[in-house]
Amino acid sequence: MKRAAWLLTAGLMVAGAAHGAALTPVQKQLREIYQELVETNTTDSAGSCTVAATKMAKRLKAAGYSDADLRIVVPPGGPAKGNLVARLKGDGSAKPLLLLAHIDVVEAKREDWTRDPFKLIEEDGVFYARGASDDKAMAAAFVANMIRYKKEKPALKRDLVMALTCDEELVPSKFDGAEYLLKHHRPLIDAELALNEGGGGMLDKNDKPVRHGIQAGEKVYQSFQLEVTNPGGHSSAPYRDNAIYHLADGLSRLGQFAFPFKLSDVTRAFYQRMSTIEQGQVAADMKAILSDPPDQAALERLYALHPMHNSTVRTTCVATKVDAGHADNALPQRARATVNCRILPGEPIDEVQATLQRVLADDKIKITRIGEGVISPMPPLTPALMKAVEEISNDMWPGVPVVPTMSTGGTDGRFLNNAGIWTYGISGMFHGPEGSGAHGLNEHLRVKSLYDGQEYLYRLAKRLATE
Repeated sequence: MKRAAWLLTAGLMVAGAAHGAALTPVQKQLREIYQELVETNTTDSAGSCTVAATKMAKRLKAAGYSDADLRIVVPPGGPAKGNLVARLKGDGSAKPLLLLAHIDVVEAKREDWTRDPFKLIEEDGVFYARGASDDKAMAAAFVANMIRYKKEKPALKRDLVMALTCDEELVPSKFDGAEYLLKHHRPLIDAELALNEGGGGMLDKNDKPVRHGIQAGEKVYQSFQLEVTNPGGHSSAPYRDNAIYHLADGLSRLGQFAFPFKLSDVTRAFYQRMSTIEQGQVAADMKAILSDPPDQAALERLYALHPMHNSTVRTTCVATKVDAGHADNALPQRARATVNCRILPGEPIDEVQATLQRVLADDKIKITRIGEGVISPMPPLTPALMKAVEEISNDMWPGVPVVPTMSTGGTDGRFLNNAGIWTYGISGMFHGPEGSGAHGLNEHLRVKSLYDGQEYLYRLAKRLATE
């Protein structure tokens, strides 16, 4: 099909879904897969990734994939933590492209939600469900697209490898699927590059696309336990040396502290491009923080606008849990707090721990790491990759800029980047200014965004695997 005709056909497919017309066969199939995934409970408490992975494998097998093309990998000791790996072979002239999505979801209580979180509800052009956005939309799109590729038989230079993994949402987890596959089954998922969650588009209040993001790199997740111990005693005769007061004073000092401002190539590019998209004071402030030294007043205004602007430019450490004392009428023998840090790439964890010790300024506060953060490099935004990402994006959303981003949260990309598989977050799925509600109540995704994302990922993976 000629390029112009192909683009018109694809555009009509997406537009039809957006305006309530009958779904195309491709969209209908995606919706069925999406609904099946969403309505398969994959929470840690009551669900099973193995069940979900088996259902997706059954669909792929029905589409023509052989048993040799499909592997369900269940880690020892985790019968519900299964992962699915599917492969569509190319000619081997280039290393594989990995399509990564996690199928586990965070917990959701029915009594807290407006709708049943484990039923796919479509209302007024929006899908509602736990996992509707994070990350079953991308997982369903990958499954549907793997079925499309199998039917179309494109001339692939790279193998297309899809991995649907478990336990991405649990940190730390001994059953994280991406980490487990890398350690124990690396040949199954070894690749030159990977497409993952972490990127996406932003809509304005009128549902007009504003920007399309590609995530390159993320902060390092590292938690610390702070603990103060004390002999305690009777509360009727209190000592001044109180474990709770030591801990509280240290946390108060931490709350007033800010780690140094730092920009990477990716975050600098983010603010450079966003300064041309935003308007007025926000645009001016984004330009002002790019100066050396950055304009502190501008940075404070951006922080007030959204805390993301603070966490993008510095390491952050915040108290998330506290536990102290053992009785109402006794002095505390122990006071503990958990501090969760999100560390900028390139900053050693040892240095962050040393900074915490200095800021807490109390030798009685013992600091212990909870787990060990995965330090991973930021992947390069190569010209070939960016050309594909931007050209396909412009075909679908003319004039909407692609903006590089660094995730302030965490994804399984940290394991892959650390293993030399450059991983990029990009989905083609756009969210409104209210966000998606991921991890929270009434998680949702616009209907149009699901079908747009499928089409974008279809084109992008096909291009990267055939050129």
